[in-house]
Amino acid sequence: MATVKKLSRHRLENQTFERASVDSSTVEEKLFGKTVQEEEEDDDKDDPVVFICVKCRLPVGDSLSWDGCENDQNQIRLKRVTENVVVGKENRLFEVDKRSVCLVVDLICRGCRTVLGMVYTSTPKNLDHKRFTFCLSVAEVDSYVLGSAGQMLSAEGANEQLVTLEYRSLVEHELTEMKMLVMSMAQRLEEIEAGLQEGFDEV
Repeated sequence: MATVKKLSRHRLENQTFERASVDSSTVEEKLFGKTVQEEEEDDDKDDPVVFICVKCRLPVGDSLSWDGCENDQNQIRLKRVTENVVVGKENRLFEVDKRSVCLVVDLICRGCRTVLGMVYTSTPKNLDHKRFTFCLSVAEVDSYVLGSAGQMLSAEGANEQLVTLEYRSLVEHELTEMKMLVMSMAQRLEEIEAGLQEGFDEV
């Protein structure tokens, strides 16, 4: 009976140890936030891109709404655009090739009235993936990658002067003059104190 209890207790201790054990990646995540694998995955991800009108620079969309691209048409497709893009009202015929004729409406920049691209409202079956997406012409939009800015101001501000040899020499000269002035004032103060002391002694 004592042997059975001992074995049961030994198994319970083993189970407790197994449950309490954790792998190194869990500990690393608790201590440092992200694991090495997650950081590598983050590095592989592209930063968001803002698309802007090439003429008036108004933002028209971003890569978070990306739907694809059409290299043959020199277009990018977005699921959503900003309010700076006006959707035209009149349909017109657009011939992708001899066998593919579509109905499209123009996409117009609200700021400068430039035609940025089109929306396909009616397509043959092989072009259904384009229908009712915002197709922007690469020639009419520019892009800006968020986080790509590199210029920074120093902690002291924009007017910080670079430490050149000439500047250093000037500062050292000014410090020497200030030191001499302080020493002269200290000597003068000692003379005044000595004169006062002599006056008190005579009294």
